[in-house]
Amino acid sequence: MSKHVDHTVPLIRAVVVHPDRREGAERAAHERLEEATGLARALDLDVRAEEIVRVRKPVPATLFGSGKVEELAALVRAAEAEAVVVDDQLSPVQQRNLEKAWDAKVIDRTGLILEIFGRRARTREGRLQVELARLEYERSRLVRTWTHLERQRGGTGSTGGPGETQIELDRRLIADRIVKLKADLEEVRRTRGLQRKQRAKAPHPTVALVGYTNAGKSTLFNRLTGSEVLAKDLLFATLDTTQRTLKLPQGRPAIIADTVGFISDLPHELVDSFRATLEEVGEADLILHVRDIASEDTEAQSKDVEAVLKQIPPVEGKTRRVLEVWNKIDLLDAEAREAVTGHADRLAREGKAAAVSAWTGEGIEALRQAVADLIDDDPEMELTLDPAQGEALAWLYENGRITARATDAEGRTHLTVRLHPAALGRWERTFG
Repeated sequence: MSKHVDHTVPLIRAVVVHPDRREGAERAAHERLEEATGLARALDLDVRAEEIVRVRKPVPATLFGSGKVEELAALVRAAEAEAVVVDDQLSPVQQRNLEKAWDAKVIDRTGLILEIFGRRARTREGRLQVELARLEYERSRLVRTWTHLERQRGGTGSTGGPGETQIELDRRLIADRIVKLKADLEEVRRTRGLQRKQRAKAPHPTVALVGYTNAGKSTLFNRLTGSEVLAKDLLFATLDTTQRTLKLPQGRPAIIADTVGFISDLPHELVDSFRATLEEVGEADLILHVRDIASEDTEAQSKDVEAVLKQIPPVEGKTRRVLEVWNKIDLLDAEAREAVTGHADRLAREGKAAAVSAWTGEGIEALRQAVADLIDDDPEMELTLDPAQGEALAWLYENGRITARATDAEGRTHLTVRLHPAALGRWERTFG
């Protein structure tokens, strides 16, 4: 009788520490700690302890004062932790000193997010972007974790010359790899640009979903398009941009893109590396800013998203239009729900907000109409079609937006239709 062998890999035991600096903080320390713990669990760490540490004056060598470093060392030992997540950006010196003091692997906020992105990337473009961001981050630390680079050293000519130290060799290997990745990503950007030009020929407006990570973008995307994109209650469940067709009222289609979630203090390495993906946002005719309106942190999260959007300017000639989508109203109590939906209804008249539940479908049709109204600024025209012009009628439904339709006693169809200038040109060439 054979014994059952458990091949489950044990989780790494971890402690999460949030340094509370207070100055200019938009959100409470306990909310930041909760988010950091969520990030750690997204990386499959077994969080054994959580701690908020007040930092009045950062210490250059260790961030925390010596007494607090010793106190945290005792916590790490008591939790039998193998890793400590510090929810802040550490300098290479601080990271190394804390690892010695705590006898555990130390991961700062940037390293944590990069590691999660590395696991989530599915497409070649996503993997290239994450690897570039990680290399830019590692270059300043020269921590020899890049074993795949070592395997590439191979035979003659790929090791360093006489006297070249290991650190110098690592630095050169990382620099060479960064050059190669940037060239590959430039090719991706060029291909993406060609795809956008092709899409511009098809007169379909573009809509981009943005929002704080876990705001419900992918659930909304699925609800609007009937797709089955991964949608989990998980930080950074979506990393690679997905595009689908969105059917709007009166039949006009649009292209909608689900993008990577934003987060406070998003590492600059990631913003730079994901420039090609985030260009979708700059190109969009309309941005849907999805907010978790049930979160007590929603205002601070909204400011974080707006800060990232400022780093992605609209393409030349486009005016940025943003519609806030207040998601997760199903999680609000009756009083809060009434207040939120009432406020959204008032803002909806100006095309500024819509309250929905992507989970239950409440408010989705009103959102579709709001999107159609915002992206549909093409001039209206009146057309009359004979009964035999069924093909022309079908073409108009496919490529334009029918805003009014009536049939007279002779069977002729009278239409009011909006056509994008490119579509109007094709209509005139095809149907006269």
